[in-house]
Amino acid sequence: MKVKKTCIVITIFFLAMIAISVIFTLLQNEISLKEKVALVNIEGPIFQSKNTIEEIKGYIKDRAVKAIVLRIDSPGGGVVPSQEIYEEVRKAAAHKKIVVSMGSVAASGGYYIASAASRIVANPGTITGSIGGIMEVPNIKGLMDKIGVKTEVIKSGRHKDLVSVFRGIGAEERAILQGVMDDVHEQFIKAISQSRKIPMEDVRKIADGRIFSGSQGIKIGLVDELGDLEHAVKLAAKMAGIKGEPEVVSKKPRSPFLDLLSGSVPEGISKVVPKIELKYMYMP
Repeated sequence: MKVKKTCIVITIFFLAMIAISVIFTLLQNEISLKEKVALVNIEGPIFQSKNTIEEIKGYIKDRAVKAIVLRIDSPGGGVVPSQEIYEEVRKAAAHKKIVVSMGSVAASGGYYIASAASRIVANPGTITGSIGGIMEVPNIKGLMDKIGVKTEVIKSGRHKDLVSVFRGIGAEERAILQGVMDDVHEQFIKAISQSRKIPMEDVRKIADGRIFSGSQGIKIGLVDELGDLEHAVKLAAKMAGIKGEPEVVSKKPRSPFLDLLSGSVPEGISKVVPKIELKYMYMP
């Protein structure tokens, strides 16, 4: 009988501890002495969008987070991941204030993403702009001829090996690729025009791949104001109506090992083994 009572007491004790833990977690998430500004870092070449999108979605659901600052220090990257993050930022900006803080570089795909924010803050010396697309196709035909190696191709259509690295690009193939590039370039121009409220023709005039400093960006409407990360955080808090100093929250950067487990290609590896793809990327 005593053993049974002891088991009941222990069970009640553990249930009480679990309940207290759950309540404490909920209170931590929902109640804060300071209202929060979330900081999302987008650093380096953009080769995947999943992690950034999940992070933004999490902060949109968190009622304690009143605004989000995107710290962009990136030359851009793949067309598709840049577009996917842009769409998520655009949707998020309908619910909470999104302020971009530009680091050393926020160009091409980095600027594409930034353009969807509520406000863009750059340092005077930030490199931005580089509006345009690029595709690099290695040509190792000369090397293969020199070492006496040939490839035999069996294909279902004459353009199936359109971007083969084992031969050059012919005039017809170049025209096809240029048509695709012109289309994604136009998509970039349209996104900036709609997000920044700049006429398409005005964007087109500066969308030839050239770069601008943060100071120049203000004059042509790509940037709203000058300032550092701290300034961007304070601006986001002010825009969200936060009184006093906001609490800044951010997630720890993922390790390359976790990226491998999740099926993503770590940044360093992707540089060593480049993919032939359309890119919104500043190439210094």
